[in-house]
Amino acid sequence: MNTNDYTIRLEKEKDYREVENLIREAFWNVYRPGCSEHYVIHVLRGDPAFVKELDFVMERGGRLIGQNMFMRTVIEADDGRMIPVLTMGPIGITPEFKRKGYGKALLDYSLKKAAELGYGAVLFEGNIGFYGKSGFDYARNFGIRYHDLPEDADSSFFLCKELIPGYLDGITGVYQTPQGYYVKDSDVEEFDKGFPQKQKLKLPGQLF
Repeated sequence: MNTNDYTIRLEKEKDYREVENLIREAFWNVYRPGCSEHYVIHVLRGDPAFVKELDFVMERGGRLIGQNMFMRTVIEADDGRMIPVLTMGPIGITPEFKRKGYGKALLDYSLKKAAELGYGAVLFEGNIGFYGKSGFDYARNFGIRYHDLPEDADSSFFLCKELIPGYLDGITGVYQTPQGYYVKDSDVEEFDKGFPQKQKLKLPGQLF
């Protein structure tokens, strides 16, 4: 990857359909047969918690090859406070440019911008093998629990990064996923009819 061969900018309304197709290509058959992420971002753009100032796309040679976005949410602290935080994603890179450094470049850029806007921490679901390289750690190491997850369950998917050092010091509590991420399968199916037909496959390693 040449650091001069791409640009990162805010998403524009005219990009919406191209971005949704990019996300569809990036996530198709990855976590489940087909995917829902392209519909999720379609819904989230209209959510009050959506952070328009942190809705990024990556371009290479005049073509969109990546995107990342953020939502505002909270940690319900055990002492009764509501601690404002961000969650992130879907973050996607078009398949032919995966594992070439573009994803990390987009991630690091967007986290830097979130920090510049004064946000204190980002929590989300991801793979520590990739996101750990950008400073994420297991959320349990910050004393933050994932909502509705039994205490003895594996929480290694739940990650956290402080954007303001010490932001979560002295805080324990439960993270709440924004409701906009929960979509109905029937709505996904209807939305997906507007895209080119693709084969849904049940593959090893899928979560659903």
